[in-house]
Amino acid sequence: MRFVRLGEPGAERPAVLDDAGQAHDLTPLTPDIDGRFLAGDGIAAVRRALAAGDLPRVETAGVRLGPPLARPGAVLCVGMNYAAHAAESGGAPPEQPVIFFKTPNTVVGAFDEVLIPRGAEKTDWEVELAVVIGRRARYLDSPDEALSYVAGYTVSNDVSERAFQTEHSGGQWSKGKCCETFNPLGPYLVTADEVPDPQALRLRSFVNGEVRQDSSTADMIFPVAELVHHLSQYLVLEPGDVINTGTPEGVALSGRFPYLAAGDVMEIEIEGLGRQRQVLAAA
Repeated sequence: MRFVRLGEPGAERPAVLDDAGQAHDLTPLTPDIDGRFLAGDGIAAVRRALAAGDLPRVETAGVRLGPPLARPGAVLCVGMNYAAHAAESGGAPPEQPVIFFKTPNTVVGAFDEVLIPRGAEKTDWEVELAVVIGRRARYLDSPDEALSYVAGYTVSNDVSERAFQTEHSGGQWSKGKCCETFNPLGPYLVTADEVPDPQALRLRSFVNGEVRQDSSTADMIFPVAELVHHLSQYLVLEPGDVINTGTPEGVALSGRFPYLAAGDVMEIEIEGLGRQRQVLAAA
């Protein structure tokens, strides 16, 4: 199934898309797509209601697609999780996952405007597979059980301001990662059963119609199951938390492409999960 949230910012309504792409209203079952819904076996309840024909149809034409998950409790990010990206960033592949956070208020819809912050010099794109946690994960025994804690997957653009990230950082990355609108998410939350192998997905990014990144999640240094297990040893993952799993080579930081400017158009996509499009504007 594919979950969406429809409407203007702060007033989104939850919906699910059936196999024909028709949207069905979820407000009879839940006020939103969030951690409480996921932890309360909401996906199974929607599947039953959809099969029974109990969910009213809703129109999507001309309606904004918000992020498919209501404001997450945490957005955890994995740095340099593709060897070629680590190399273009000037570093060796990490021996353990490199973790940083984005503030939850960076999350916007897949087609929302992205704002270049004041004083920015090096704004960059990053297509990433995002993992949405479905139940509380604490001290998992092994990666073998980790995927059972995943509710689904979505597309994430880990927008970054590289000057803030490296030159203004004081040794950490958050200043370049937490600017407003810096995490477009969606368009859909695709349930885990529809993604049998998260390590076999093609992911691409484009700027003004030109290809920038074209890779596969097979090239991750630390696969999804290992990341979920690893994180559970250091923190508690809660339902509705998001993990951005890293980006492949082909970003502006490589020096091969210009950084973003107002008026540029970013498009990113992951096989089976959908496509995003954002126009950049000055904050």
